[in-house]
Amino acid sequence: MTGPAWPIAALLLGYPVWWALGFGGLSVVVLAVPMGIILWRRRPIRVPRGFGLWLLLIAGHLVSGLMLAEMPPGTYGELGPGRFLGYAMRLTLYLSLMIMVLYLGNLTERELPQLRLLRMLGVLFITTVAGGLLGVLAPGFSFTSPVELVLPGWLADNSFVQNLIHPTAAQTQKVLGYASPRPEAPFEWANAWGSNVSVLLVWFVVGWWVYGTRRRKALAVVLIALAAVPIVYSLNRGLWIGLGLAVCYLIVRVGGRTRVTLCAAAATGALVFALSPLAPLVVQRLDSPHSNDIRAFTVSATIEAATHSPVIGFGNTRNATGNHRTITTGKTDWCPGCGHPPLGGDGQLWLMLITQGFAGAALYVAFFAGAIRRHWTDRTPIGLAGVLVMSLVLLYMFIYDGLVTPLSLYFISFALLWRNPA
Repeated sequence: MTGPAWPIAALLLGYPVWWALGFGGLSVVVLAVPMGIILWRRRPIRVPRGFGLWLLLIAGHLVSGLMLAEMPPGTYGELGPGRFLGYAMRLTLYLSLMIMVLYLGNLTERELPQLRLLRMLGVLFITTVAGGLLGVLAPGFSFTSPVELVLPGWLADNSFVQNLIHPTAAQTQKVLGYASPRPEAPFEWANAWGSNVSVLLVWFVVGWWVYGTRRRKALAVVLIALAAVPIVYSLNRGLWIGLGLAVCYLIVRVGGRTRVTLCAAAATGALVFALSPLAPLVVQRLDSPHSNDIRAFTVSATIEAATHSPVIGFGNTRNATGNHRTITTGKTDWCPGCGHPPLGGDGQLWLMLITQGFAGAALYVAFFAGAIRRHWTDRTPIGLAGVLVMSLVLLYMFIYDGLVTPLSLYFISFALLWRNPA
């Protein structure tokens, strides 16, 4: 915490404190300030290949602000502070992530060894598992954060801001047809928890198993077994698919005894899980695809709206007129399911379409796909894991928003690949 890498340690090791204070995912924005100052003093600054794509994406976001007052057909709402707030928050986050990647890439191996960064991510994985278990065992746990107390009411009561600054253990939804809690601590949404735990699991395995001592390996087995509980109770199909594809990816890309060991471990884990009390919950979730209709409606409405500003988008999300059940707008006593679902809320790709058009979405895809292409031949543990995470990014963009903490972990993973001397 005293060397040049202290902002990264503060971000990853100190994340529970940031969450309790009410900063949570916004901690990267706070820490980007000292990172930027330190980085500026260390000029000249190295930049990774493909960096220009992210600069173009940020430039496109600036231009998209010209469309904030426009309303594409099939959307509802008025220009207000919330629209400007979301636009400004995304711009600030994109800039902060850019600074963080450059900061990580310009630290030497002596200042921040790769293994130390992996171990920090492993600690955050442990924090995530603890938060997930809290969501399972005490789903009603929540409290008012200091940030929430000092913000003006009009800002703190904004639904998007409220999710960021109000610490809660779980998000209660009717995914199974009845109210059930889905773990989200210490992150902002249940889906963010699902995305983050899978990315952190990848790095936890590398840092605590591949490069671990016997003691760390034994601890890793216990922690992964514990993680299975909130992973199942998250009712997160995207997370389950991502983990399944991760196992398939590793089986294909590794060879020799490692492949045999991995297949044996996967088969053993699947058998143990099938015989455990968690298996019926997975079956029940797969038999309750209530969210499919909602996603189909919002995705199709998002694509339709994006065609009216295909190059620069509309700067921020818009609310759809009606929903998947009715064209009626607004909740009523006789129609509590009516309302205005936000467009772009079912995946980062759809968010990019409505906010920055097809051009912005293409830049986002090209940035992470380019990382896969450049590092595909890197067969070191970090190289294999980094390409896997970049692949998960492209999978999750169809089902998860990248805001706020998922994007931070995606970019740390990108930096790990960049720094890796393959």
